[in-house]
Amino acid sequence: MKTTITKSHMVVAQNASGRNMNVPVYRLQGEQPGPTVYIQSSIHGAEVQGNVVIYQLIQALKTQVIAGEIILVPNCNPVGTNIKAGEYTLGRFDPVNGTNWNRGYFYDKNKVLAFAETVTPDEPADAIRDRFRQYWADCITDKLSSPWGLGLAQQLNLKLQQLAVKADIVLDLHNGPVSTRHIYIPEYAKEAALQFNFPHCIFIPNQFAGALDEATFCPWWTLQDCLQARFNKPYDFSVVGFTLEMGSQEVIQFSEGKVDSQSILTYLSNKGCLLGEPLKPTVMQRLGVALSDYKTLYTQWGGMVEYCAKPGDHVKKGEVLARVLNIDELDNPKGCFEVCAPCDLIPMLHFPSASVLSGTQLYKVFTRYVSLS
Repeated sequence: MKTTITKSHMVVAQNASGRNMNVPVYRLQGEQPGPTVYIQSSIHGAEVQGNVVIYQLIQALKTQVIAGEIILVPNCNPVGTNIKAGEYTLGRFDPVNGTNWNRGYFYDKNKVLAFAETVTPDEPADAIRDRFRQYWADCITDKLSSPWGLGLAQQLNLKLQQLAVKADIVLDLHNGPVSTRHIYIPEYAKEAALQFNFPHCIFIPNQFAGALDEATFCPWWTLQDCLQARFNKPYDFSVVGFTLEMGSQEVIQFSEGKVDSQSILTYLSNKGCLLGEPLKPTVMQRLGVALSDYKTLYTQWGGMVEYCAKPGDHVKKGEVLARVLNIDELDNPKGCFEVCAPCDLIPMLHFPSASVLSGTQLYKVFTRYVSLS
């Protein structure tokens, strides 16, 4: 059975000269019916490793038999990728409005509840699912066509969301500043932690903060809960979204991209997207944490920092996380001091620069984590 690969381009923005900025859209279509998968990378301009992962996915999928369709959108934010200051990419925020590029996706709980009122007790789940997909796509289109206009980041996000809205599985590929692999998983899909090859898993509730994974699962999760409460029977529309953090920003590694593409293929294989013998997840220790126990360590000071604890290290309470140089106190004992762990923790990422202002997010860490496998 043949997999068909097609490529098109989608306009996501216009520059100040009025010229279109395009992104490639690769569609891999199988001959057998199956789930629709949407995968994008580099919504934050400096987070480029996901593009290598998509490249490795395309190479691997050429030899796989696909059921359904896989939509791949690498470098989905060309505006962010091209915001440079010297050797650094400043592609995390819309430079015009200051908006995080990953916070402008659409979600409106009231519109979900309004749709739920149109559902009858005997309506089949497949029919509800089809109607709601179209309804939600129309809501996104309406938002995008607002007569008052939208900021650049939200315009870009909504155009991408129009591609993702028909998908059953949405994967948003990211990188941290200096980071180790971790994945955000909705609480209702915890079993996915054992289907990806990720050692660190963050379980997130049904709360919308603007990101693509939340924009994917919040509408469906909310609809399920509403219908279950109304009709006193379970609903499962099997739509999931994940954010995959695959190491540090500003670098690409083809070998590591192959590792992460294999992790994604393993998950897709176990979800019926690939025909043939299911791929087996890698045997590894997997640790999980609730989002409320994924903590940020902020600085109460400014200075020059040596990061002593590396992402993925297991750090005990009281052990040194960082060593700080205070330029104004070099001639006395206050010239250097240590920052120690307030509890047992595992750093997932740390600030990329040695020059740190007060109030900086120095580390993001797992606390109160549990073993999953």
